[in-house]
Amino acid sequence: MGKKIRILVDDLKVEAELNESKTAQLIWEALPIEAKVNTWGEEIYFGIPVKTGLEQGAREVVFSGELGYWPTGHAFCIFFGPTPASRGDEIRAASAVNVIGKVLGDSKAFRKVRDGVKITLEKV
Repeated sequence: MGKKIRILVDDLKVEAELNESKTAQLIWEALPIEAKVNTWGEEIYFGIPVKTGLEQGAREVVFSGELGYWPTGHAFCIFFGPTPASRGDEIRAASAVNVIGKVLGDSKAFRKVRDGVKITLEKV
């Protein structure tokens, strides 16, 4: 069973679960984390104080609600719809990400989050 986290942004409180990957463990150990949101299509990403490389199984195409770690930008990513890199209906990251978990509930709630707002990740 994964570790549960809470994502707080504006008036949203969303729970998510981290998987058992090495990257997810590094993020868990770094919590709590506060940052400023960047949006890229229907993706939220923000820099975090974790630096690691790609893991086996890293991929560019992800599913709605998946959480990723983007090594290129040392960033935590929340995917909930197409990005500027998407082809058709897929959800595509800018480059490969380590999939580190998933949102529990409706990831489309993140559509109302705007660039530059504060986001907090904390352990549940």
